[in-house]
Amino acid sequence: MCGALEGIRVLDLSRVLAGPYCTMILGDLGAEVIKVEGPGGSDDTRNWGPPYTGGESAYYLCANRNKRAITLNLKTDEGKEVLKKLIAKSDVVLENFKNGTMNKWGLDYEELKKINPQIVHCSITGFGRNGPYNGFPGYDFIIQAMSGLMSITGSEESGPTKVGVAISDIFTGLYSAIGIQAALLERNRSGLGQSIDISLLDSQISALANVASNYLVSGNVPERLGNEHPNIVPYQPFPTEDGQMAVAVGNDRQFGKFMEVLGLQEYAQEERFATNPQRLKNREELIQLITEQMKTKTSREWLESLQKQGIPAGPINTVKEMFEDPQVIARELVKEVAHPTAGKVKLVGSPLNLSRTPTEVTRHPPLAGEHTNEVLAEIGYTESQIEEMKIQRVI
Repeated sequence: MCGALEGIRVLDLSRVLAGPYCTMILGDLGAEVIKVEGPGGSDDTRNWGPPYTGGESAYYLCANRNKRAITLNLKTDEGKEVLKKLIAKSDVVLENFKNGTMNKWGLDYEELKKINPQIVHCSITGFGRNGPYNGFPGYDFIIQAMSGLMSITGSEESGPTKVGVAISDIFTGLYSAIGIQAALLERNRSGLGQSIDISLLDSQISALANVASNYLVSGNVPERLGNEHPNIVPYQPFPTEDGQMAVAVGNDRQFGKFMEVLGLQEYAQEERFATNPQRLKNREELIQLITEQMKTKTSREWLESLQKQGIPAGPINTVKEMFEDPQVIARELVKEVAHPTAGKVKLVGSPLNLSRTPTEVTRHPPLAGEHTNEVLAEIGYTESQIEEMKIQRVI
């Protein structure tokens, strides 16, 4: 079955998470992705473990399925020539080198479009191509700190806290995939490629969404609220008789039903709680009322009652519990793929569900350089030329 991006070839010169995550999405959608690393493998995440399976780290496995892999020394003239031949036959080049690296190698966008005027070039950096920080390296943790995200995450007791996953990298990978697909669509009209400048800082600031907007509108600096919501009450975890659960009451109608389920319906129409703005003003009093009542039943009992009334609520799962959830199982979010050194490997599947061109896991996360011979043969290199390049450490 053909994927939505069937016929698109992507050269992935990136490593770690944001770039590989982007190209994995494109690969899931049917693009042919060729992962390019230095000889021996230069993606740092190959060594970010334990855990490992079959010599590959779990971190590397999470972002590199549906790709072929070659090794290429771009510091050599021969390596650059191989890359240029690949560029001539590709649609997209994605890289996340420090600013100036591609220029130093004579492979900046101006040179790329001389080789292939239709090429879409995507550059991922920490801070973008301009501005006083453009030469600084950017890791997810630093971006979470600088973007303001950590200032609103955690509680007053915990202090600034990062999100438990490299969320700035993930947002950047998603924005990159969107930008690349938009540029490919525009190319259908103009016949020309273009260069895309994506930064982790820009992406994370964009993803602050309502929190950033709250500040721009009010001038009030957002504070850490722990698990509470800055604009909606009640919208947080509550203790129950046997643990905790999450409740998200999004409007006044839901609030009325929620209070009815709790047996506190007399408070639903009180002026201090009747509307969301009033609930925000009287947050502390309301949360105390709800908390005391929630402690009287188990999480399961409350969940059953709340879900019957259409009130958003859910358990606070561990990762193990999440993967055992019947909804997650029904959505087939775990995919199993054969791997040459690790046997069967389980991966998190794509959340993209297209009716005619569904995503598929057709390739395992590749070993370093696993497809070098195969790819080079496709662009015209003979066996003897490939062997000579191995001897010269070009590949």
